[in-house]
Amino acid sequence: MAGIDLLSCFSGLPIAVIGDVMLDHFIVGRVDRISPEAPVPVVRFDRDEFRLGGAANVAHNVAALGGRAALVGLIGADEAGRRLREQLRAAKVDDAGLVADGSRSTTRKVRIVTSRNQQVARVDYELDAEASGDAADNLADAVKVAARGARALVLSDYRKGVINSAVIAVAVEAARAEGAPLLVDPKLPQPERYRGASLITPNHHEAELMTQTVIRSPEDVRRAAQLLHERTGASVLITWGEHGMWMLDGTTTPASEEHLDAVTREVADVTGAGDTVIAALAMGLAAGASLVEAARIANQAAGLVVGRFGPATVTTDELLRGTRQK
Repeated sequence: MAGIDLLSCFSGLPIAVIGDVMLDHFIVGRVDRISPEAPVPVVRFDRDEFRLGGAANVAHNVAALGGRAALVGLIGADEAGRRLREQLRAAKVDDAGLVADGSRSTTRKVRIVTSRNQQVARVDYELDAEASGDAADNLADAVKVAARGARALVLSDYRKGVINSAVIAVAVEAARAEGAPLLVDPKLPQPERYRGASLITPNHHEAELMTQTVIRSPEDVRRAAQLLHERTGASVLITWGEHGMWMLDGTTTPASEEHLDAVTREVADVTGAGDTVIAALAMGLAAGASLVEAARIANQAAGLVVGRFGPATVTTDELLRGTRQK
């Protein structure tokens, strides 16, 4: 299926996104001098900016690509959680699956940056213990609801307590019941915990941890993908920065492999690029694309998003323009 034909099928595709949601808070200002109290820059405040991060950024990318994103995640009963819901609703993301737990704070990453987008410091507000008790039960129930009718499911694991063995098991069962692919952006170095997924999408650092290997060459990344496929049974797409992506399609016999060169663009910020990649992959597979077709779309989307500051999104119109220019 041609890329343009695929992108025209994106509108309204229902995608369930499950994972660790975050609020990215940017404090933007100007640096004119160094503090006399300590050798640190003094930032003169200009403005606050808030953006969706983690699994919320994945859902935002799905919505920006024309999909209907149903988000499942964990927030606190706090101001950051309220603001995150506002941001989600403005992005037209269904936030009914967010579970509020009064015993924890909403994950919030505060970055102090200059007007030239140079980061001065970062402060993280978070509790990364696994969800338990009623919160864990409510998350499992929310996954079942969000998965109904979904054309693809995404697990966005940032190690903040949502993606535990129970949630993975419920998602695997729900994906099978719906006949939908289950995509995982993994963080933990135990690949076997993601068995049952259709596709896992580690970056090369995560792939090194998960396979206890070093990736320095195409042969290294090929071997890492093969090891991950053997341990999970899933297809594998390893993102490799300026080297592009390595894809192993485990649905074919024998498994097919392909290297996708990076789309050459000026890199401003890689924050959230993996979120864009897995969102585009999910949309492509939900639209009926083969894995390699979906990977090419995701590669194009990644090339666009790394040229922007902070967590960002791309639209189908932008992807269409890029496809037509080739």
